[in-house]
Amino acid sequence: MSVLSAHSRHDPVAVAARILPHERRRGRGASTNASGRFEIQTREDFDDGWTRDEAPEPLKTEVIWERPKVIITRNDSPDIPFDRSINPYRGCEHGCFYCFARPTHAYMGLSAGLDFESRLFAKENAAALLERELAVPKYAPAAIAMGTNTDPYQPIERQHRITRSVIEALDRCQHPLSIVTKSNLILRDIDLLREMGRKGLVKVFVSVTTLDRQLARKMEPRTPTPEKRLEAIEALNDAGVPTGVMVAPVIPAINDSEIEAILSRAYAAGAREAGYVCLRLPLEIRDMFREWLQVNFPDRLQRAVSLVQSMHGGKDYEAEWGRRMAGSGPYAWIIGRRFETAARRLGYREEKTSLRTDLFRKPALPERGAQLSLF
Repeated sequence: MSVLSAHSRHDPVAVAARILPHERRRGRGASTNASGRFEIQTREDFDDGWTRDEAPEPLKTEVIWERPKVIITRNDSPDIPFDRSINPYRGCEHGCFYCFARPTHAYMGLSAGLDFESRLFAKENAAALLERELAVPKYAPAAIAMGTNTDPYQPIERQHRITRSVIEALDRCQHPLSIVTKSNLILRDIDLLREMGRKGLVKVFVSVTTLDRQLARKMEPRTPTPEKRLEAIEALNDAGVPTGVMVAPVIPAINDSEIEAILSRAYAAGAREAGYVCLRLPLEIRDMFREWLQVNFPDRLQRAVSLVQSMHGGKDYEAEWGRRMAGSGPYAWIIGRRFETAARRLGYREEKTSLRTDLFRKPALPERGAQLSLF
């Protein structure tokens, strides 16, 4: 039995039938918009063969304001080097088809497909919530990570500036921060990051998935070009902000040949730390991967799926700690050794930069009965 016909939903004919017309998904990463997995009724758009006199309007981005009760998310995963994070937004307009955060949109009753990149949630009171949580007497400082779920510098940040407000709050409290982003919009905040970097309070990782501009546009349609990201690494490094590169995700048969080239270009730009993550296919992403391949690289579909499954014991994905980020098996081992060898040869630091916590000062609590500022 072929690796693709083991599940009828994954048969190439079934995959092709789910893909929306190009006009409906122009400039987006997902090819479909199936209902969230928790919905009682299932909705899945498809091309029924009928034509319209006018082409449909391109999908527009909608921003929904959200008022969460807390802003710091805690985790105890041994796979990641932080125990707390902040995500100013839900959903991400960058449209990376492979984003492992896509399935979280199901908790909002929305699709992990086009909804994830067009129906976004902005946390308008993020900075005020942060200061309130940092002011709790028992709070002990440790680096807060941003960019762990959705990109804090996605396009809507230009207008809403929630990420900047969070960084300003952390700067006032002298609190350590780490950022992962694909966007050179981070350079807008270089005034804050420069001072935090001088004090040992911040480091940045820029994600570079490919050096091929055309491939990047297919993989992550609304992100800055690879060159812009490399320029951001150089500018941050020149400003004294410790900067690294993330080669993530490594996608079999798509960008896996570029590991050494990405590390080399990033090192030349000033990156001195590096990390990688192999492609992860949790929940809805396993279907979206096949859909994306069918649209962009149908000739590589079988090989790419086969290699992914070889890293997860014949399955699309394993969620077990210690295996989900890098996989296992011969192919995963080769990817790891290639990365390590190239990083060592180029001179990347093996020890990660530690951020200071001794400068932290708690924000003053508002007087009892006083209302917190929204911004």
